[in-house]
Amino acid sequence: MALKQVLYTELAPAAVGPYSQAVVSGGTVYTSGQVPIDPKAGKIVASTIEEQTEQVMHNLKMVLAQAGVGFDRVIKTTCFLSDMNDFAAFNGVYAKYFPENPPARSCVQVAALPLGAKVEVEVIAVQG
Repeated sequence: MALKQVLYTELAPAAVGPYSQAVVSGGTVYTSGQVPIDPKAGKIVASTIEEQTEQVMHNLKMVLAQAGVGFDRVIKTTCFLSDMNDFAAFNGVYAKYFPENPPARSCVQVAALPLGAKVEVEVIAVQG
């Protein structure tokens, strides 16, 4: 068995740098952070924090599906906001994806995100 399996799906944005969309190792799925790039347009088209969060979560859903898992298998998320004033609005969208037994989470404000995004989220999930 390989140490790691690199995952890729055309249903999520291609990496904008030297990294993989996700890697599986030992039955654990580690996604790279997703920003709200629309994979069809190849750029950020959403403007509000709510719209951007929906796009980020959709992108993560597609990457997780490539690993054969869904949000119910997510055990940890790390969330980055460019403005902590968006925290409540972000949570409103995020909570829809984890209606029961939400994962552990860190959420921090950062000085800037790639491509001027308002939000980025990465997750760790388990297979099987």
